[in-house]
Amino acid sequence: MKQATGQYGTKELFRRFLPYFSKYRKTLAADLGCAALTTVCELVLPLIMRYITNEGIRDLASLSLRTIAGLGLLYLGLRVVDCFASYYMANAGHVMGARIETDMRRDAYSHLQSLSDTYYNNTKVGQIMGRITNDLFDVTEFAHHCPEEFFIAGIKTAVSFLILANIHLGLTVMIFLIIPVMLLSCMRLNFKMKQVFREQRSHIGELNARIEDSLLGQKVVKAFANEEVEKEKFDVDNRRFLEIKKVSYRHMAAFHTTVKMFDGVMYLAVLVLGGIFMLRGRILPGDLVAYLLYVTTLIATIRRIIEFAEQFQRGMTGIERFLEIMDADIEIFDEPGALPMEKPEGSIIFENVEFEYPDDHNRVFQNLNLSIRPGEKVAIVGPSGGGKTTLCNLIPRFYDVTKGNIYIDGKNVKEFTLRSLRENIGMVQQDVYLFSGTIFDNIAYGKKNATREEVREAAMRAGAHEFIEKLKNGYDTYVGERGVKLSGGQKQRISIARVFLKNPPIIILDEATSALDNESEFAVARSLAELSRGRTTLTIAHRLSSIRNADRILVLTEQGIVEEGNHESLLSRKGMYYHFYTTANAVK
Repeated sequence: MKQATGQYGTKELFRRFLPYFSKYRKTLAADLGCAALTTVCELVLPLIMRYITNEGIRDLASLSLRTIAGLGLLYLGLRVVDCFASYYMANAGHVMGARIETDMRRDAYSHLQSLSDTYYNNTKVGQIMGRITNDLFDVTEFAHHCPEEFFIAGIKTAVSFLILANIHLGLTVMIFLIIPVMLLSCMRLNFKMKQVFREQRSHIGELNARIEDSLLGQKVVKAFANEEVEKEKFDVDNRRFLEIKKVSYRHMAAFHTTVKMFDGVMYLAVLVLGGIFMLRGRILPGDLVAYLLYVTTLIATIRRIIEFAEQFQRGMTGIERFLEIMDADIEIFDEPGALPMEKPEGSIIFENVEFEYPDDHNRVFQNLNLSIRPGEKVAIVGPSGGGKTTLCNLIPRFYDVTKGNIYIDGKNVKEFTLRSLRENIGMVQQDVYLFSGTIFDNIAYGKKNATREEVREAAMRAGAHEFIEKLKNGYDTYVGERGVKLSGGQKQRISIARVFLKNPPIIILDEATSALDNESEFAVARSLAELSRGRTTLTIAHRLSSIRNADRILVLTEQGIVEEGNHESLLSRKGMYYHFYTTANAVK
């Protein structure tokens, strides 16, 4: 898959965007048909005025009330058609644009779900949110107006040229020679506008990320009394955004001034040259009136297209930023021939595994070998940066090994579909993430279509039922964003209940109790002991007291697994584990 470069040509952007129209080609065809009707209605008026003026000057008596009334009724009928066509364009056309925006946002969100942790480690959430919300808002208008505006402009330009050339070819050629110069001048300004809009879009993403970071960390900000520091940092980004907008408005002002200048040149040419030709009898007065009306229509069309360029550039920038998401590489995917994992026993083998992070190539470990029996409880300890969490993240393929292989029940993890692999692995982490919603919703996240009774049973096994029942709304209690209304121990037990409901044969506990107070740790530890019963369990722990009963304890450092055994045997060796254990007890 192609890496996103942030730079796409206009042809490439159109080529990638056009398939989104295919579902709505009937609506698009009807919209363009209505656009043609409104254009015809607009182009008929100058012809009516030409006829009335010329006939009035030639022989006023020949203009009967019946003729004028007939022309009036004709124009009224055209206006009725114009109103219905315009309504369809404004309604169905915009809905089509909104549907395309919805489809693109769905595809972007779906693709984001497939991206690995590496992408999220290097991309700010505020930037991502800006791309799938604000940027795609402009695509709605672009999707509707782009084909419509260019179609109308093409009809008006072609028809106006034919009619004007029929009235006076020389004057028409002179008028139309001005148009390319006008377009070239405006295109240069458009290119500058596109660059500024791209920078503006990028910076609003940075601004969103700054706001999100500050608001989510508002407790830390207040705890350190750093409100003024955050305001100053925000002001820097806010002022930078203002400077970018000032540049964009300067280019827009130059753009609109250039359009007005060429408008004036075209009107001046019609006024002076048309007047001279009329004096010399080469243009009739009615023809000059029609000529002026058509030139007004032509100028309005060109101005509309040029002014649409601002919206056009916003839409193209939105499409470009959308494609940057869609072209981000999917690094973790189902291998060809991958099959669902069915009822695994839970044995895990690491064979000569080497891993380095794909973005910065920081090597974590190499030639790692490890064998875990089904149902065995293995604890992993060691210094920070030794690769404990990374090792556990390789099993559900949050990352793929650089070299070597990982096997579950004798089969390489890459032979299983990602969905089935992860469905059979339960994770309880130190940093519990609860979704905004109720306690029931968060526990039920562990199993699709879980019943009330199943959720309640999972909560009881996790030791969470008692405190949930004491809450005002019980299982229907709203937990707030990221579970802010609950304590650390309560959130942790809800996350354990979620895994109980999932009922996987393999459990990974990543420092699940390290951030809890003693009372909460004791309650959660009981829940974890119940959770790990009969399952293959990997536990990462800083508090060594929580892993004394593990079947096997591994000491993992940058050099790999340096010690292995149960609690008593490791203590008797008086090695690194003994040092960790005695140091922890001395701190107590």
